[in-house]
Amino acid sequence: MLKAYKYCLLPNDEQKIQLAKSFGCCRFVYNLGLETKIATYTSSKKNLTCFDLHKQMKELKDTEAKWLSDCPSQALQMSLRNLDNAYTNFFKGGGFPKFKNKYSKQSIQFPQGVDIDFDKGTIFLPKLKNVNIILHRKFEGVIKTVTVSKTTTNKYFVSILVDNQNELPNKKSITDETTVGIDMGVKTFATLSDGTSFENIKTLRTNLKRLRIEQRTLSRRFKKGAKEQSKNYYKQKLVVAKLHEHISNQREDYLHKVSTSIIKKYDTIVLEDLNVQGMMKNHKLALAIGEVGWNKFEIFLNYKAEWYNKNTIYIGRFEPSSKICSTCGTINKELKLQHREWTCKTCNSTHDRDANAATNIKNFGLRNKPLGANASY
Repeated sequence: MLKAYKYCLLPNDEQKIQLAKSFGCCRFVYNLGLETKIATYTSSKKNLTCFDLHKQMKELKDTEAKWLSDCPSQALQMSLRNLDNAYTNFFKGGGFPKFKNKYSKQSIQFPQGVDIDFDKGTIFLPKLKNVNIILHRKFEGVIKTVTVSKTTTNKYFVSILVDNQNELPNKKSITDETTVGIDMGVKTFATLSDGTSFENIKTLRTNLKRLRIEQRTLSRRFKKGAKEQSKNYYKQKLVVAKLHEHISNQREDYLHKVSTSIIKKYDTIVLEDLNVQGMMKNHKLALAIGEVGWNKFEIFLNYKAEWYNKNTIYIGRFEPSSKICSTCGTINKELKLQHREWTCKTCNSTHDRDANAATNIKNFGLRNKPLGANASY
């Protein structure tokens, strides 16, 4: 089973310079490869593979761009492989690859040649040698790939993908008692079919006033037409970046806590297949939907379910979970988005909108569980 471990990296000044060179080399190779792919496909409708790009890169290193030797050759190859994967995903329905720039997050991958010393608290990286690292937890297994990244706030991290040689355990049985339905919302972040609800902490809106002030200050310090901005501009740019990072960390920490508590309590989690991109087109709800992090929450739930051999089931996005009475099954066609509570005209049951939807989601999931799943209810 593959697991990733993320640590804080503490390079010295010399190692920071070497990392900056490596980031630049990988970025240059990626952008040049993307430009070559676009030009070749436009002219001859031919898609260059990463092996074709590897040959061109080798010729480039021997002639015009000898400075590419400052970066480990395998890291450059991994950059082209990532480009090829991104280009392939585009033809499968994903987004088109974007050109990289030096102002956003930087990263570099090492497929081999990495070693960790837990006793000394160092990691050996090609061209960098031993780099100090905060090893707050240990792992066992074979290191597959190592990714070193630098954030926009000038922090360095290393993500280590490890194969621990363990097979994925068998999924637990799907029963009514150990299954929970989750209704994702904006007013309340998540409501469970057992009546539990998790509040929406609104990480962006609680910091929005300060963020606007800092961004306005940054805008005033920008000199239009200047070849180089002032030092105060870059200082303020770092302030804005740190505030964005703080908001992101708040949201991610909350999502981790909520997802972990649900995974540990239940064996089967039933979710809706939400059309988040479609809902984001509603300008009145776009800010509220964007700040809750539904997609990241689902990612956390899915990989933690794999770790703890739990089940995740998705129901169709067009299932009328909110409009169906969970008591008698009557559909309330008059229900509007602003109605938070409603009473069924057939059985006179009064429902909280989110709790009723979560119960229906659970029932839909149990009714249409995957074939071959273990059932004992």
